[in-house]
Amino acid sequence: MRFVVLAAYVVLTVASAHGAQDERVPSFEQVRAEHRPSDWIVADRDGVPLQRVRRELRVRRLAWISLAEVSPALPAALVAAEDKRFWEHGGVDWAAVASAAWDQIGIGNARHKRGASTLTMQLAGMLDPALRLESGQRRDLRQKWNQLWAARAIEAQWTKAQILEAYLNLVPWRGEAVGLPAAARIWFGKSPDGLDLTESALLVALLRQPRAAPTLVGTRACTVIANLDATAMPGVPRPDCPSVKTRALWAFDATTPRSAPDEIGLAPHAARRALAEWGTRPAPPPARPGGEPVLRTTLMADVQRQAIESVATHLRELSRQNVEDGAAIVIDNASGEIVAYVGSSGTLSAATEVDGVMAGRQAGSTLKPFLYGLAIEQKRLTAASLLNDSTLQLTAENGAYIPQNYDHAFRGWVSARVALASSLNIPAVRTLLLAGTEAFHRRLLDFGFTTLVEPPDRYGLALALGGADVRLIDLANAYRALANGGRWQATAPLTGQSEARPERQVMTPAAAFIVSDMLSDRAARALTFGLENALATHVWSAAKTGTSKDMRDNWCVGFTRRYTVGTWVGNFSGAPMWDVSGVQGAAPIWRDLIHAVAPSEREAPPPAPSGVKAIEVRFEGIAEPPRREWFLRGTETPVVALATGEPDALAPAIVYPADGLIVAIDPDIPLDAERLVLRMTPERADRHWRLTRLSGKPCQQMLAPYATWAPQPGDWRLELLDAEGKADASVKFSVRGGARHADACAAGQ
Repeated sequence: MRFVVLAAYVVLTVASAHGAQDERVPSFEQVRAEHRPSDWIVADRDGVPLQRVRRELRVRRLAWISLAEVSPALPAALVAAEDKRFWEHGGVDWAAVASAAWDQIGIGNARHKRGASTLTMQLAGMLDPALRLESGQRRDLRQKWNQLWAARAIEAQWTKAQILEAYLNLVPWRGEAVGLPAAARIWFGKSPDGLDLTESALLVALLRQPRAAPTLVGTRACTVIANLDATAMPGVPRPDCPSVKTRALWAFDATTPRSAPDEIGLAPHAARRALAEWGTRPAPPPARPGGEPVLRTTLMADVQRQAIESVATHLRELSRQNVEDGAAIVIDNASGEIVAYVGSSGTLSAATEVDGVMAGRQAGSTLKPFLYGLAIEQKRLTAASLLNDSTLQLTAENGAYIPQNYDHAFRGWVSARVALASSLNIPAVRTLLLAGTEAFHRRLLDFGFTTLVEPPDRYGLALALGGADVRLIDLANAYRALANGGRWQATAPLTGQSEARPERQVMTPAAAFIVSDMLSDRAARALTFGLENALATHVWSAAKTGTSKDMRDNWCVGFTRRYTVGTWVGNFSGAPMWDVSGVQGAAPIWRDLIHAVAPSEREAPPPAPSGVKAIEVRFEGIAEPPRREWFLRGTETPVVALATGEPDALAPAIVYPADGLIVAIDPDIPLDAERLVLRMTPERADRHWRLTRLSGKPCQQMLAPYATWAPQPGDWRLELLDAEGKADASVKFSVRGGARHADACAAGQ
């Protein structure tokens, strides 16, 4: 056997002496360049990394690292355990080969048979599948010979440092982990340069038998440390064996690997969308040889970071009001490129996988600008037209429809400008009656609202108040169309791919300009929001907030001349927020992002298009001061006054119960809690209620203005009386169910 070993040594040495190089052995540069990580990097437009995304699920293989990026403890432990003469031999350790052969024929220590495979020979198996062995397989003599030859050929072409570097990047560890970067991150949550001696010894011990139990790995790691040369890593203390075993249990006893949170995680939802757009196309080029493929997007890293920070900061402030989710998007008006995309609030959310940019949520008041724009375009309204913000009761399929303002107050007659900017609901419903539900529904579809799949009559008049689900991306892009003079175009792909994106003129530039001007008017929105609020920015901007039913959604969407910003806060679970309006919830995030993308100096308003005219307007009969107002040419008027016979103040009205209402007595409600709250508008202390039973035993009850009433079965008429006993308003309603309260009439009341 010693003769065979010697003969093999002579043959290989002679071949090497003649400069023989196996053409099948690739160069180090080629191997590094062909390294394919399992992850991609999604980057911003300048190549700044934003998100690492797993693309290959069978293995975890990270970017190629240089030997200089590895902790010195790892190579020292590896060489000591696997190939102690690595730095001296030429690819084959002949002394180890002889000892192994001696053991095989029974002359050596049969209980401790040793292998003779060097690190270079193992690398040869990684580079050539024909030399690779599956678990449990044994090489025949020809395979051994080929591996020896390949190892010598590698040593002839590569440096020792290159061999060790390639080995550490290509060696399979345990399970899905391939290469040291993946192993270090999975089990210790570190990059290779941060591994200490204990962690390095554990990883080296794991190589020998990847499926070994944690206790066995710990024991072997102790041996690895003990076998380190005394001169290796001077000044580094050797850990004691019990602590090494404890560390092994901590690292390897879990059913799933311990992987640290990725340091590149700024755009998970945008990355998912970008990869979907990229599809099955070949991988984009990496930033460096052996690195992860880098997929560039239209995002801007600094704006993306600002959006993430703003969402997180303001949601923490709202956490006591039952708010945990948020989303934001920023779009370049001219190009349609998305420059920031935040789909959730990250660790603050219980549903981090939900993408709030793409999720359908109730629109609230954010659709009103498109309604007013339609009515202005139809010449049914001007920005100065008067709308009555007073109680309104309409008949709907499922009963009476009584729209309310957010604060349940009424302002009487106001201009359309004030009604839109201050987000008054009843004027919006009156505007929808003028413009038409079907026409408004068609207009919203033209503005790209892809979620409005039901016919118009299914939404009804509630469409004016946002009683339909929309997506943040569609909403922001529709506002971008307003910023672009009513011209709509789909957003650009996140991956920046060039594709045909036809434009369409959805609203006339003149109507879009007037609506934008109304949305930018601080004075007009002061009626509801005051002059100083989260919509006030240091540059020209137009914005609208929205709050859905039961405060389940908050929106704020608006634009400068260059960018459109859309924000949403709420709960993906559908739980209502506690007393959070759009100007409190979503608007502060919107303002942060406007200031992040807008120049610091003041920006002039957009120029007026042809087809509009500005004149001085004064109002008669309402409390709005004279102002300079924009009109479609041909619709301008210098004086706006109430028509003859129109009241200049709110007529007294009964808000609740509505006319025709049927009230059912609930036997499960405690007696002291079962009450009807009688409501009037405006609230007046000099008004009184009169209840008259119309069926059964005659009964009449008088109640004070803010009283509640214990319901009694029967048909009733409710009248609102002035100080002289004259009825200002009257409704009829019915109460059904068994009597649970003492009959007030029987008691003589």
